[in-house]
Amino acid sequence: MTTDNQRTPTAIDRIAEDWVDTLVDIDPTVGTYIGRTEADGRFGDYSPDGLDRSVDAARAFIARLDAATAVDDVDVVTRTDLRSSLALDVESAEAGLPLRDLNVIASPAQGIREIFDLMPTATVADWDTVSTRLGALPAAIDGYIQTLRLGMERGSMPARRQVQEVILQARRHAANDGFFAEFAASAGPDTGSLPASLATDLGTRARAAAAAYGTLAEFLGTELEGRAPTRDAIGRDLYALQSRRFLGATIDLDETYDWGVQELARMTLEQEGIADQIKPGASVLEAIAFLDTDPRRKLHGTAALQEWMQETSDRAVAELSDTQFDIPDEIKRLECMIAPTQEGGIYYTGPTDDFSRPGRMWWSVPVGVTEFDTWRELTTVYHEGVPGHHLQIGQAVYNRAKLNTWRRQLAGTSGHAEGWALYAERLMEQLGYLDDPADRLGMLDGQRMRAARVVLDIGVHLEKQLPDGSGPWTAEYAFDFLGRNVNMNAGFVKFEVNRYLGWPGQAPSYKVGQRIWEELRDTYAAREGDAFSIKEFHRKALDLGGVGLDTLRAAMLG
Repeated sequence: MTTDNQRTPTAIDRIAEDWVDTLVDIDPTVGTYIGRTEADGRFGDYSPDGLDRSVDAARAFIARLDAATAVDDVDVVTRTDLRSSLALDVESAEAGLPLRDLNVIASPAQGIREIFDLMPTATVADWDTVSTRLGALPAAIDGYIQTLRLGMERGSMPARRQVQEVILQARRHAANDGFFAEFAASAGPDTGSLPASLATDLGTRARAAAAAYGTLAEFLGTELEGRAPTRDAIGRDLYALQSRRFLGATIDLDETYDWGVQELARMTLEQEGIADQIKPGASVLEAIAFLDTDPRRKLHGTAALQEWMQETSDRAVAELSDTQFDIPDEIKRLECMIAPTQEGGIYYTGPTDDFSRPGRMWWSVPVGVTEFDTWRELTTVYHEGVPGHHLQIGQAVYNRAKLNTWRRQLAGTSGHAEGWALYAERLMEQLGYLDDPADRLGMLDGQRMRAARVVLDIGVHLEKQLPDGSGPWTAEYAFDFLGRNVNMNAGFVKFEVNRYLGWPGQAPSYKVGQRIWEELRDTYAAREGDAFSIKEFHRKALDLGGVGLDTLRAAMLG
């Protein structure tokens, strides 16, 4: 992994760079995410006019790509993957998906607020930019409401369950002690206090931002909730479209459902075997109960959690860079963070293009959760950090001599990224980092959950027959099913199933992506024979950056 042999940008590279510029202009939050700060003081246009502008831009860039000539393999990958992504944008818009874009985890209802987590706040100038963007937030929410209203007119609406959950989220942000109030109260540069005028503006705009979320909650409750469909399933056609978006690959949904049933059974048997190692004769639940009483495996409070995450991550980076991977110094820096929200979930945000903001692992700890078990969470650190997301995404950012900005910072799919992260979990097991049966049980707990999600997600959205043939999948059965296949509290199960119901196709992309990564490695190894090197396979695959899984397969085996 080097930045030697600087590649001369081609016409297709320039198209990709132009697309990044266009995307940052259309959606400035994308710029914030990748470290492009020129538009950090504003939001994009979430109204129907803004959506039309986005789709028109996608069509124009498809035409430019079709007219361009690829000069090498790098160009072939860029054109194939960028064109596929743009075509999916157009197809999604034509299917009305942006008009129903409201769910509990990854819609504008969350994204408009979450972008403030990534904005710099070290200087007075940073806070001035934050204040400006806060001032732009009410208009962004208003545009979003216009789009949801158009969806109501055209019959393209989110399910009622998602509307009801987002109402609760919006009300929390609108509260006098919600995010915006706390954010403004915490304002101050590293060098001291804010100028009085800026502090006043910040407070006023934070209150207006909170009020905008109150307006969103009011609209959802008085207009959309009553008209939103009670049916949670999105249906086969829209599900297939969403599956392609999250995988960058076309799969046989029925075969994948059957495979998921088999994979879940295999994971369950593997867990049962490990449980017997932990406590002879114990069931999985009994082994878990035994581990939960072990004080050596317990962390108390988020400060202890953050410290343990950082120490575990730093140790993995140091050891793997010595033995398994060529990890540049820039990538060795990974910050483990407790997220400012309490919505639940663990996630990774990549470094900026110049590594001035490093890659970060975030833990959004739910309200009331104060204890954490290391045996459950060790594999999560590897999943989000090294050799998981941080190595994967950091390597693409570092590989700037070969990859244009789109390839480094924005390309890729959930199936590629999350599939790699699950692949990385199994790799750490193979390297001996999960030799402790308790830690291995924690890894299998996660793998079993991901297998269950394949069955649940496809099952409920395609309304397939239950594995026992007793009737079609329903949301109510989904809650019971997940509860029986994960060792998590009722609040976690509720959040997770609501996420799957509102974000169809995303949850299976983890395990399906892992399946495709493992199949690709095995096919590649069989082709290479005695010359196969796992280290070289990893280097070659990660040097491509984020791509759709069909593109990955073609690039590695073509």
